[in-house]
Amino acid sequence: MIFNKTTVNSKPHPTPEQTPYIMMGGEDCVRRLANRFYDIMQSDPLAKELYAIHPLPLDTIRQKFFEFLSGWLGGPALFEQKYGHPRLRARHMPFTVNEQLRDQWMLCMNKALDEVVEDKLLREGIRQSIGQLASHMINC
Repeated sequence: MIFNKTTVNSKPHPTPEQTPYIMMGGEDCVRRLANRFYDIMQSDPLAKELYAIHPLPLDTIRQKFFEFLSGWLGGPALFEQKYGHPRLRARHMPFTVNEQLRDQWMLCMNKALDEVVEDKLLREGIRQSIGQLASHMINC
């Protein structure tokens, strides 16, 4: 489970049986989140530096991101099955990841979360957890 939340106003919260992956709607919703993230990154001028460091076309990276999110959100560990442990920090070391790029990444992710994840409590939990992960990627 990626985050712990207590029940607020009797809303469901993530448990080993009710993961964020399941709560947000499973594969289709996670794929929409990954794709929307890249759609926003590609079109938002505030993310132009972030977009510039990504290999084109974005098809392969969209799929890898979906596979990563699937496991990270408590669904099938698709990324690990294909590529092994994500080792995110190591995979990002060849790139200069500074606070500006982290902020651009979070801008895209926050917009995608707002559009795709309907449950506010779940959305905020994911936002907090993925924000910590994004900050961990800073390497300069």
